[in-house]
Amino acid sequence: MLTLADCRALDAADPLRPLRDLFSLPAGIVYLDGNSLGALPKSTATRVAEVVSQEWGEGLIRSWNSAGWINLPQALGDRIARLIGAAPGEVVVADSTSVNLYKVLSAAMAISRHDAPGRNAVLSERSNFPTDLYIAQSLCEQQGFELRLVEAAELPAAIKRDVAALMLTHVNYRTGALLDMASITAHAHAAGALAIWDLSHSAGAVPVDLNTANADFAVGCGYKYLNGGPGAPAFVWANTRHLARQDSPIRQPLSGWLGHAAPFEFATAYAPAAGIARFQCGTPPVLSLAALDCGLGTFEAAEGLGGMGAIRQKSLALTDLFIALVEQLCPGNGLAIETPLPHQLRGSQVSLSFAAAPAGAAPNTYAVMQALISRGVIGDFRAGDGDTQKDLLRFGFTPLYVGYEDVWQAVGHLKQVLDTRQWAEPEFARKHAVT
Repeated sequence: MLTLADCRALDAADPLRPLRDLFSLPAGIVYLDGNSLGALPKSTATRVAEVVSQEWGEGLIRSWNSAGWINLPQALGDRIARLIGAAPGEVVVADSTSVNLYKVLSAAMAISRHDAPGRNAVLSERSNFPTDLYIAQSLCEQQGFELRLVEAAELPAAIKRDVAALMLTHVNYRTGALLDMASITAHAHAAGALAIWDLSHSAGAVPVDLNTANADFAVGCGYKYLNGGPGAPAFVWANTRHLARQDSPIRQPLSGWLGHAAPFEFATAYAPAAGIARFQCGTPPVLSLAALDCGLGTFEAAEGLGGMGAIRQKSLALTDLFIALVEQLCPGNGLAIETPLPHQLRGSQVSLSFAAAPAGAAPNTYAVMQALISRGVIGDFRAGDGDTQKDLLRFGFTPLYVGYEDVWQAVGHLKQVLDTRQWAEPEFARKHAVT
């Protein structure tokens, strides 16, 4: 039987515990939504204010050179590269995840059309993040490809000889299920398809090794586990074997000026930059990049405490504890664990549903989360489609700042919300614009 004293002992022995002091966390809040928006590093406000008042206010346009603004996309990309198994010079920070996915999926289609003209399908998981599917749907309509959706278990068998590109999210945003990147990429390559990975729910949370997996392209966002702030810019990676080809068919579909080989020559005709720099488009968002710089700094602080290995170990311990406490403290409420239990199949979140509740007796899942938030336990709600997908309570565990006592407090509040039926109060059923 797990106790609060056990959780406090785990916190006291946690080698990553000092990292919590790097974040501004409101008193009385248990924050389990870092898989949607990371917490604020304490250094961010000062850094952004410095960029505004000094670099912009005093340096003015000179700061593109004197403060190194123009180099930020590559400099931050190199720091993200260390978290995702990429080499220096292989990652650039730019635009949003959706825009970057448009770029790399377009590139994959161009490669396939050049190398294997008969391939005309893009394969993805049916429960992939919707914006990824929307981008793929739009591109397939434009390019005359078919978007084919399957369940995760059907993926290897579904990679047929007509598949040009496999487009997947490494950690499923709904369930937290972790896909085997190396194995699935190998299946794709064996069938002649390219593999594109969205790392939005894994970068900074679970170990990623793009080069060892021999993936083709990857994208990801900066505002979840990387703690770059709301709307932080995203990143993009392409395998150098594609960029280094003398006959490379890759053409940046959004051929903006910063992706030009010589942007300040202001030539009339576009010529792509060498390497990953061609995936840039417009002017870098300097204030947002400054905030992301601070978010990435928290991972550099973790390097001396065990780095991503220690982060992954704690992530699994936190999610194990959460699952065990839900089973211990919340029996009889119909809760079902929707996140895979085996460690090799789990990301850094746990999703719950009321699938085990008697028919007609399940609590309102959205209202349960709102009641929890009113108590200071912040997770989020993800709606199902009423058919193949269930409504979910979703809890993200960011090992840099979430502790074991936080987990105990969160499950204790969940128990009270369910046992007292607090969720049934009318105020908690009112839908907000953002859920």
